[in-house]
Amino acid sequence: MTTSTKYKSDLQIAQECQMKHIREVAEKLNIHEDQMEMYGKFKAKLPINLIDETKVQQSNLILVTAITPTPAGEGKTTTSIGLAEGMNRIGKKTTVVLREPSLGPVFGIKGGAAGGGFSQVVPMEDINLHFTGDFSAIEKANNLLSAIIDNNLQSRTESLGLDPRSIYWKRVMDMNDRALRQITIGLGGTANGMPREDGFNITPASEVMAILCMATGIADLKEKLGNIFVGFTMDRKPIYARDLNAQGAMAVLLKDAINPNLVQTLEGNPAIVHGGPFANIAQGTNTILATKMGMSLSDYVVTEAGFGADLGAEKFMNIKCGYAGIKPKAIVLVATIRALRHHGGSPKEEYNTPNVERVRTGMANLEKHIENAKKFGITPVVSINHFVTDSQEEVDLIISRCAELGVQAVLARGWEFGGEGTTDLAKAVVASIEAGTNNFKQLYDWGLPVKEKIETIAREVYGAVGVNYTSQAALDLRRIEKLGLSGLPICMAKTQKSLSDDESLRGRPEGFTVTVREFEFAAGAGFLIPILGKMMRMPGLPAHPASEGMDIDDNGVISGLS
Repeated sequence: MTTSTKYKSDLQIAQECQMKHIREVAEKLNIHEDQMEMYGKFKAKLPINLIDETKVQQSNLILVTAITPTPAGEGKTTTSIGLAEGMNRIGKKTTVVLREPSLGPVFGIKGGAAGGGFSQVVPMEDINLHFTGDFSAIEKANNLLSAIIDNNLQSRTESLGLDPRSIYWKRVMDMNDRALRQITIGLGGTANGMPREDGFNITPASEVMAILCMATGIADLKEKLGNIFVGFTMDRKPIYARDLNAQGAMAVLLKDAINPNLVQTLEGNPAIVHGGPFANIAQGTNTILATKMGMSLSDYVVTEAGFGADLGAEKFMNIKCGYAGIKPKAIVLVATIRALRHHGGSPKEEYNTPNVERVRTGMANLEKHIENAKKFGITPVVSINHFVTDSQEEVDLIISRCAELGVQAVLARGWEFGGEGTTDLAKAVVASIEAGTNNFKQLYDWGLPVKEKIETIAREVYGAVGVNYTSQAALDLRRIEKLGLSGLPICMAKTQKSLSDDESLRGRPEGFTVTVREFEFAAGAGFLIPILGKMMRMPGLPAHPASEGMDIDDNGVISGLS
């Protein structure tokens, strides 16, 4: 291996990359430049008419997920990109399909989310910032509906009689701003609207984002937007966005955002980046259209699902695969020795200190995620995302223990060496697919009673012994049943820091129950959202946000974004 990050930052590596013109990247997928809409030299929109359902069914879909993460994350995006590089290096025509980063985490904790080291997608700055304007379009469509709702409340002639106390819909913005979680609007007199309580969600948590990611075309997009539940009238009649004739105008604002974005990896391989729902409160995966686009154009597609496998991967397989009619042929389960030390009891200041016994104890978390993948009919390949602080003894322990479980574990060095460091992983994944023993199946039938679906996830995936429901959750469930939404799949809102709903419980908790505090539902996107614990749809900034280290010079060169 000849390349190495040494002491360069992600941003330095990305800025030094000699990017190919996007038309050259498109040529690898047999796309002519006249078939796409270019956004400068390095980005393009792909029209959805390039999707070929026959080719979708012939392609090999690889899902990258992870063990329960530390706050810094365990490198699913880095692994996904590195794996795609490695697959191309061994002669497999592969596209990586990812989510778009949210400005909230970029300026908050993460500082960037386009991979890392020599496993990145570029142009890194653009992808992490405004990109092609998709998030902005989603904000505008969401907030148009908010404006229409308040305008209807104000109207004396066209009012639907909405009860302002029952309005379910919130405004959104793509920034962490805790002060906007609960607000009062319409103050200043009758000309300024009807005073009422409102609030903001962050854009990745909005239902419009979820709808964009679940839509299969313009007609389906409009239908889903029209199905958005707004609230009740004074006489308890449900009102939807279609009752306000909002869906057409909202779809107009999303006319470009619905088309997947084509960019490239550091090694010039194709990457599709589209949509960005969070995985702890939404479905946590890129758009159906982006995934199908990649599968139409490549023999292999590598995609990821957010946070640990108990969140993003569970939702990918039980929700997205059901609506899209797709099946993963392989699962890559990312583990870091740092996270295994964490689950084995290491304090934060010792995450980077080798400790074989802590890793041995922390393996319980990895073992549970392996068990869960097998419940979906797939034996995963474990990818050990290498850090320079890993000891050989710790690596050997993971490999040998996984072998005892009938699972291959491979050391992946994509961060340090790009595709050169992931060819072993790529070969293991191809072997897993070609063995023909994986046979994907969903965990539950959507037609089961709501509580049975929830309890299946809680028991089988989390390892809980039972589920409790608050009085508010019971009330919400009756409303869901009255609205005829019981047949929708489940999108759990739960902490990403534990298999349980208690973030302090590391490793593999046992003997615990989870509590559904309340329900939300996305009638347009098509899923129910049981909320476990205090989940925030509008995060706040940390004490020292990543934004403090960011700057731009007189030549337009950005620093501090990583």
